[in-house]
Amino acid sequence: MTISVGDKLPEATFKTMTADGPKPITSAEIFPGKKVVLFGVPGAFTPTCSNNHLPGYLENHDAILARGVDTIAVVSVNDVHVMGAWARFTGGEGKILFLADGNGDFAKAVGLDADHSGGGMGLRSKRFSMIVDDGKVIALNVETKPGVDESGAAHILGQL
Repeated sequence: MTISVGDKLPEATFKTMTADGPKPITSAEIFPGKKVVLFGVPGAFTPTCSNNHLPGYLENHDAILARGVDTIAVVSVNDVHVMGAWARFTGGEGKILFLADGNGDFAKAVGLDADHSGGGMGLRSKRFSMIVDDGKVIALNVETKPGVDESGAAHILGQL
């Protein structure tokens, strides 16, 4: 079942790359007492994610934070090394929290997992964005067709 507006996010453990290497980070460290914009992508370094989805959040970083957001985070069913490399390659380090959901546990727990095995990518995340306030989903946008529309930074800005 897909998570809905009004639901609390489930407990989850992600990995993130730090200066000291990979580090686990839990939802209990990310969401309580904070307003977080979380967006999910099918894959780091994939064309739409790298050329259309992530850039909007980088370009609108300051505007999003100015509307009371504490953290902007991106999650993908990729390993922590890929997510760390993507953060460095895109200039997102220090601006966006890059979360690796390596086995897709979070994507499955919130019902936003997608089977991309026909394209050779296996289990992935649907393309989405959400606003989470103190662990509770207050806005949820899930793309129903290819591309970035409902889950993009411009749409989130309108919801803040």
